[in-house]
Amino acid sequence: MYEVFADLHIHIGRTKNNKPIKITAARSLNFENIAKECVDRKGINIAGIIDCASPYVIEDIEEFLNTGEAYEIEDGGIIYKDKLCIILGSEIETSESRPDGKKGCAHNLCYFPHLNDIKGFSKEMSKHISNITLSSQRADISAYELIDIVEKYNGILVPAHAFTPHKSFYGHCTDRLEKIFKEKFNKIFAIELGLSADTYLADQITELESRTFLTNSDAHSLPKIAREYNKIMIKDISFLELVKALRNEEGRKIICNYGLDPKLGKYHRTYCEVCKKTIEGKAPVTKCDTCDSKNITMGVFDRIELIKDKKNSKSPNCRPQYIYQIPLTFIPGLGWKTIEKLINQFGTEMNILHKMTFDDIEGVVGDKTAKTIIRAREGKLKLDAGGGGVYGKVCNE
Repeated sequence: MYEVFADLHIHIGRTKNNKPIKITAARSLNFENIAKECVDRKGINIAGIIDCASPYVIEDIEEFLNTGEAYEIEDGGIIYKDKLCIILGSEIETSESRPDGKKGCAHNLCYFPHLNDIKGFSKEMSKHISNITLSSQRADISAYELIDIVEKYNGILVPAHAFTPHKSFYGHCTDRLEKIFKEKFNKIFAIELGLSADTYLADQITELESRTFLTNSDAHSLPKIAREYNKIMIKDISFLELVKALRNEEGRKIICNYGLDPKLGKYHRTYCEVCKKTIEGKAPVTKCDTCDSKNITMGVFDRIELIKDKKNSKSPNCRPQYIYQIPLTFIPGLGWKTIEKLINQFGTEMNILHKMTFDDIEGVVGDKTAKTIIRAREGKLKLDAGGGGVYGKVCNE
């Protein structure tokens, strides 16, 4: 058994021959470039690429396998340079009925062991999605129905960024996942927290106590890969081992979650769409404290305060540690040239954020920047909360 790092929510912007997949993602995000970024710069061992149901991406995967640099394994996953296991996934937007009678929608991360499995899934989902070539398109089915299709092709389903105000279960559709999945709720053994939540917020909801929490990047560009990730104890890198870890089986498990301080997320606090400001009053904020408008985008912190059923956020004993990290791109005064210099010296961003000493870093970038990186590691930087789709900020001091 050994420890590995996993980021299980990475988008593809364009195919290798420039066909659009995720419209809002960078053109440089293609299957091959993601694999190289994870190995050469980030230090990621398991990568979930969640646009692999697109027929255009499937073509790229087949071409990638034909190069001989990567190969499929029996336990599931594509191995690249014997250092990275790529998990083939698909983010599906489902149509949900809300308690108020209106229609809601939520994103689901669906992961599959083999290329043939996701090919079959893609073909079947093309009956429910108007354009299967594009990422995260709305399906005409609910998550309750989707999970059966996922399992038909040997996959698992994980609710994505579960608390965000747009296109998530808790943020947009329901106050309890069990109301969505009903008798199938026992098949949901993991959820993705999203950038604006953390373990301590999510553990205020009782039904999540027995579920594994995932912290993933939801990367829309190569540099954003591994801004959140998970440390996992497994026997080897494969789909089968990953599933065992998510289920806490046979000694496999999540050891710790690495994530942004939730204040840095785009939807941590409520945002007034009239005044164009983030409201940091006593939660839950349900209207603007300046103009009294209810034209707001409710923040994750405020939403959880509204729907929680526990008085404290005490986590179960089995819950792994949540370690806050501030990615290099968030740190004031740290430009691309400096980041490149650090990575060239220390190998991966994870080494810089969590392992290298002050003296190591100072020798490359000087005293002031080294102090800022260490203070970020220690959680000593002042943060302004994000909201309404705008990231929080690390304050210059």
